[in-house]
Amino acid sequence: MLVKDTIGLAISEALKRAHQDGILSIDTVPDIEVDRPNNPDHGDFATNLPLRLARAARTNPLQLAEAIAERVEVGPEIASVSPAAPGFINFKLSDGWLQRQVELVREEGSNFGATDIGGGQKVMVEFVSVNPTGPVHVGHARGAVLGSALANALEAAGFAVTREYYINDAGSQMEAFYRSVWARYQQALGREAAMPDNGYQGDYIHDIAGEIIGTEGPRFLELSELAAIREIGDLAREQMVSVIRDDLGAIGVTFDNWFSERWLYQQGDYENAIAKLREGGHLAERSGALWFNSTALGDDRDNVVVRSSGEPTYFASDIAYHFNKFDGRGFQRVIDIWGADHQGHVPRMKAAVSALGMEPENLTVLISQMVTLRRGDETVRASKRTGDFVTLRDLVDEVGVDACRYFFLARAASTQMEFDLELATRESAENPVYYVQYAHARNASILKLAADRAIDFTEGNVGLLCDPHELHLIRTMLRLPELVVQIAENLEPHHLPHYAMELATAFHHFYENCRVISANPEDNETTLARLKLVAAAQVVFHRTLTLMGMSAPDRMDRTQ
Repeated sequence: MLVKDTIGLAISEALKRAHQDGILSIDTVPDIEVDRPNNPDHGDFATNLPLRLARAARTNPLQLAEAIAERVEVGPEIASVSPAAPGFINFKLSDGWLQRQVELVREEGSNFGATDIGGGQKVMVEFVSVNPTGPVHVGHARGAVLGSALANALEAAGFAVTREYYINDAGSQMEAFYRSVWARYQQALGREAAMPDNGYQGDYIHDIAGEIIGTEGPRFLELSELAAIREIGDLAREQMVSVIRDDLGAIGVTFDNWFSERWLYQQGDYENAIAKLREGGHLAERSGALWFNSTALGDDRDNVVVRSSGEPTYFASDIAYHFNKFDGRGFQRVIDIWGADHQGHVPRMKAAVSALGMEPENLTVLISQMVTLRRGDETVRASKRTGDFVTLRDLVDEVGVDACRYFFLARAASTQMEFDLELATRESAENPVYYVQYAHARNASILKLAADRAIDFTEGNVGLLCDPHELHLIRTMLRLPELVVQIAENLEPHHLPHYAMELATAFHHFYENCRVISANPEDNETTLARLKLVAAAQVVFHRTLTLMGMSAPDRMDRTQ
């Protein structure tokens, strides 16, 4: 149990005693909120419950805070409970309890920070899911990193997570992609061929056509155009999916499942979903098209699911896909991460889920906003290789994997962001990636020095860790489990890099103010205790960086 939850239970028991003593005479008590105060001088945790209860209790909030605080029975975690104006109760953690947590962190190792609030609930996180018509660009990469880190945090919180990429391999955009590759294939073999009006440009189309020629030769020139496009299209799609898979894998983004849109039609999910909507009276024929009556379920307009030509819309595929997620595969919760251009799609998707008989609250859609790349004062808009956008590979080649992940995580998904390419490659404390990883490398160098000198600190006495910088580092380390719960509840992985900075700052300050390995024999016991703290801090650094999908280097070389 988190210490803040322990405090919450203690407050709840104190309220019962206050009620029994006639101090508090209300029947309904709001949820007890225990948070960290903005000013750490006020304590480690605080609640404003007396302020929230004062009006209903017809009592001065400070007097109520005093009465509740008197009745809080503290455990070994808490050193003091104190009321504060205008109606707060502050809690300070015991130094002895903090010191003992160093041993606990070391014992838990790579499991530190894990909780069980998820209870094994089956959750899908579906992210990226761009049409396989071109390489992943920086806008897609932001959603990829957000989804990857969020899935990591949900797993740490005890959820059974499936990471899924939805391959949008049907529809007009794919047809344009197939025709583009077919045109380049013909041109490369000396046949005149015009690119389609809505075709895809960029060198990667030439590359795909060249690879097909390399494996298949000119045999498609002997086929009819439709047959050639169909066969070349299958090969081009597989090549593009492979490129996307490799590009995402290069920044540590992997998936448990790659789900093809085609399967929805092959497996009957589309027909079953449409049939269920018909049975529920949610579809209507208008002007030869089939419409979903989404306004009846809270959307601002109805939406076409089947065009008058008989072709399903993208919305129809999405309906079938979510029917498959919930009804077909039994996910209890689904989290989609979509690009900014899909914002308006959210209400109708929620309406469709409701019409299919599922709880719309079990579908959460996070919108990943736009990314602007800057190099100094210059806005970077295009890639020479693709012709119109900067690819993920371009970005990784310039700034590295860890910078990509850190900077994409450092802003809430709902906010637009600028990616500073110059800052991301700077080897100084100004670069947060360097600052955080340098803290871990500094940590590792201390432990290596201890190992080189054969210093055995297993019997170190953590009770000697009394310096304010030592205790502050411990306090900062112990925030990770709370952070995992917060991310799992609010789906906000952007808190991880901010926490990593705070942890690095706490460690740097500790290092600069507390000599760890002393040459003075009189400091031997202090050395052993501080080495235990450094070893525990390494556990937390490694865990935090792993949740973000970043590396934890033992030294800071330019090649890292």
